[in-house]
Amino acid sequence: MTTTLSVRINTDTKKQLEALAKRARRSKSFLAAEAIAAFVEGESWQLDEIQAGLKELDEGRGVRHKEVSTWLRA
Repeated sequence: MTTTLSVRINTDTKKQLEALAKRARRSKSFLAAEAIAAFVEGESWQLDEIQAGLKELDEGRGVRHKEVSTWLRA
């Protein structure tokens, strides 16, 4: 199932998108939807990983900066 979303983009980006759509033989909407989906997936993954890291720190499973620095110098 799909839905409609309106976004404002600058003129240069729109021209680039039009050119890319023509070269790729895809619609601007298709390319924009793919780009948004990839962005949302990537951002979601990143925020999930940050939350997991913060949880590990709260549980005392972190490594002190000094220990990491020493390990890297070895």
